[in-house]
Amino acid sequence: MRDYFLIIFSLFFLTSCSVAQTQNALVVTDNSVKLTPKFPTYWQQHVAYKMDIDMDVNTYQYNGKQQLIYTNNSPDILTKVYYHLYFNAFQPNSEMDARLQTVKDPDHRMVTNKGTRQNPIFESRIAKLKQDEIGYIKVQSLTQNATPVSFKVEGTILEVTLNEPILSGEKVNFDMDFIGQVPVQIRRSGRNNKGGVALSMTQWYPKMAEYDFEGWHADPYIAREFYGVWGDFEVSIHIDKNYMLGGTGYIQNPQEVGFGYENPKEELRVSNSDKLTWHFMAPNVHDFTWVADSNFIHDTKQLKNGTILHFLYKDDKEIQQLWKKMQPIAVETMQFYNDYVGEYAYDQYSIIQGGDGGMEYAMCTLITGGRIFQSLVGTLMHEMGHAWFQFALATNESKYSWMDEGFTSFIETVASDKIMKNKKDFIFDSPYKYYNYMLSTGREEPLTTHADRYETNMSYGINAYDKGQVFLAQLGYIIGWDNLEKTLKEYFSQWSGKHPTPNDFLRIAEKTTGLELDWYLNEFTQTTHTIDYAVKGIKGKNISLERIGQIPMPIDVSVVYKDGSTESFYIPLNLMRGEKPTTATILPDWDWGHQIYTFETTKEVVKVLLNPSQLMADSNSENNSLVK
Repeated sequence: MRDYFLIIFSLFFLTSCSVAQTQNALVVTDNSVKLTPKFPTYWQQHVAYKMDIDMDVNTYQYNGKQQLIYTNNSPDILTKVYYHLYFNAFQPNSEMDARLQTVKDPDHRMVTNKGTRQNPIFESRIAKLKQDEIGYIKVQSLTQNATPVSFKVEGTILEVTLNEPILSGEKVNFDMDFIGQVPVQIRRSGRNNKGGVALSMTQWYPKMAEYDFEGWHADPYIAREFYGVWGDFEVSIHIDKNYMLGGTGYIQNPQEVGFGYENPKEELRVSNSDKLTWHFMAPNVHDFTWVADSNFIHDTKQLKNGTILHFLYKDDKEIQQLWKKMQPIAVETMQFYNDYVGEYAYDQYSIIQGGDGGMEYAMCTLITGGRIFQSLVGTLMHEMGHAWFQFALATNESKYSWMDEGFTSFIETVASDKIMKNKKDFIFDSPYKYYNYMLSTGREEPLTTHADRYETNMSYGINAYDKGQVFLAQLGYIIGWDNLEKTLKEYFSQWSGKHPTPNDFLRIAEKTTGLELDWYLNEFTQTTHTIDYAVKGIKGKNISLERIGQIPMPIDVSVVYKDGSTESFYIPLNLMRGEKPTTATILPDWDWGHQIYTFETTKEVVKVLLNPSQLMADSNSENNSLVK
């Protein structure tokens, strides 16, 4: 009897432990009770879309049928699901409209200035849209496993209350009928943009929101950035037979629609009506985009690995000259990214004239056509880089826009330096200057700020594009450039096709180098602390340095001696528990608690320079050097 109660007590105690420590699990066998390790495993949801779309190019309205197989790979039971209805943002009094009327520096593409340049009075273009100019997606019916479900619309979000919960590991069929209207081109999506492209169809369908280890991400569409579920798309689009389409996915009936033929013959365009059906398949993507126009030129280029680049642009003499000149650079750029980061995952990539600037999508990008050549190439290099950062490494753009835009900007800078031969002494000069400018304004916000909730668009832009780029370049300073390049390749290898977070990237860097780097992720992304180191004094052979800013760093020091010789020193940071590869003389660690650091050289010193590579983002470079 005493043994029985002992077993009961032991079970209670061990069960309590398993609740308190989620890394452990209770395992009971016929003869024993033991605690075994339970390690967390990565999972992600899966979608399989089949959509049939009938587009009216005269009214810009379309009817859609969507069959969606949703697989719950999470360990959780889901009682609701959410869809994005992005086109609903382009309506007067939407959250996007309200944001335009309150933000200090609205996107110039989305407003008109009724004042002067010195005293602007901005008016939202969305607020002025008429009924036949707005965008919308209206769900007509929705079933779960053939049974109607209740739903409600709140702005750009469709909230669905399920008839039956979706169990872990279960697949569910959702069938939907919906109608849509393409808005006048204001931001990214829309009809008849400034370049005359008829239809830029981005974020145009009811799109299942992502559910991950943090829960649902049913964020309203207010300003920017997206996050989607990995899956497969089969899309059929019925449209005027005079239109050419391009975008995400592989065309299944190229002969029928005349895609890929320089002079398509009418007999190839088989149709009993005024419309043709374009049939696309897109495996393992997290979005689907298409562009259509009746006056497109279609060119192709092939990479040495077999990948086909498609170019679709308006039949305009000036644009044609620019886009023809750009094409070999596009080939070289993709080959560079393949070598620098990892092999592009699909057999094709499309560069299409459309949208309102430059924007990345699955297997394609949209770029406006009326540009000077340097602008066209720069935009191309950036948007193509997104095929790796965000569309292969599918971070949550809303939460980690700096990983999306910043990492892409970084490889764009490196590629531009190699391909365009810019001949800059410091290729990252621009992002470091913009970062320091933001510091000077006092408007910096942490990189962890949600993309839609920055106080100003300036703060978002510099944070996402420039400080995000500085994060990587400075990491190269911390761990060594070769290690940074190894980290990027390993990151792509391990996390392509998934949803990595900042910590996932950091752990790759740590495992690659054997260094501890959590301090860097915390300080540089989660705070607005700054870096500021100074040369405090020189006295004979002795050098005194000072940490003024709150962010600690390992320090590179260049010393000039009285006899004209020089020596490089490296001061490790104790938080790293190691050093980067270096040929410099390694000094004892500098810890965070001590603001002053002194060391002695072998000769009399006349000059000391900190941060000779300029890769440490010191907020005050004026105190980085001292001459005796």
